[in-house]
Amino acid sequence: MTYGTKLRERIAAPGTTPLIGVYDMYSASIAAQHYDGMFVSGFGFAASYYGLPDIGFIAWPDMMAFVQRLRGAFPGHHLLVDIDDGYVDPEVACHVVEGLERIGASGVVLEDQKRPRRCGHADGKQVLPLEEYLAKLEMVLATRRDLLVVARTDATDEHDILHRAGTLAATDADVVLVDGVRSVDWIRRIRAVVGGKPLLFNQIAGGKSPRLSLGELAALGVDVAIYSTPCLFAAHEAMHAALAELRRTDGRLPETRSDADGVGVGTATRLLERNIARSRAPRTDTLPPPPRDAPRGPAERKA
Repeated sequence: MTYGTKLRERIAAPGTTPLIGVYDMYSASIAAQHYDGMFVSGFGFAASYYGLPDIGFIAWPDMMAFVQRLRGAFPGHHLLVDIDDGYVDPEVACHVVEGLERIGASGVVLEDQKRPRRCGHADGKQVLPLEEYLAKLEMVLATRRDLLVVARTDATDEHDILHRAGTLAATDADVVLVDGVRSVDWIRRIRAVVGGKPLLFNQIAGGKSPRLSLGELAALGVDVAIYSTPCLFAAHEAMHAALAELRRTDGRLPETRSDADGVGVGTATRLLERNIARSRAPRTDTLPPPPRDAPRGPAERKA
């Protein structure tokens, strides 16, 4: 069974499938302890790899190299990859899709934004003419073998949102994403026009969308939830606090006598040792079940 099929089957199961945004190998190592699915967020990657906002700076070879490292360390996890607009050109989009599938990505998200692009929850977004995006999407769908493809629209006009969502649902894309949804009512309206096609919801702290639990999303008919930045923003806050405290104490590190007192060199080393191939348990044909502390919502039948 291929990675695309595994993610497709997970999404088809009852409840809402969570995919956690990771931005580097360390954040992925921590996320892998709690969830069996990761989202390679463009926001997080642009921030961590380039130190720049997510407005079009990502080069596809850099993203592909990161995904290859992730798959090497986490052979049993779902990996959904943000490829923006396919890096402008349809031929480049197809080349990237073929390469990502070859190295073991589970799926990709292809958006309809026009350059200069913006974060999906930012103001000032512009979208490509629908026919131009559909032509690119169809090329990508013809290129993939089993890779899961999420068709994403960043439309902001109310009529255009529903029109594009319905149109994307009628393609062979596996999942539809309308980014920057502003209310529960709009989730319901989008769910209605998408019909039986799986629906993805993007949650980002400080974004335009409501904060909803997996149970609430499942009740609304949402099949997948991506959490773009919980690792990045938590790291930002923790690093800022740690360095402010280090400055306050004139450079004296806090005392760490054992793992119970906080993260030290031993804790970090043991975390990373799990990513060494010979340290892992033998691979199986099935993904690990979701941990008990990561509920997927009520077990209700999919639309």
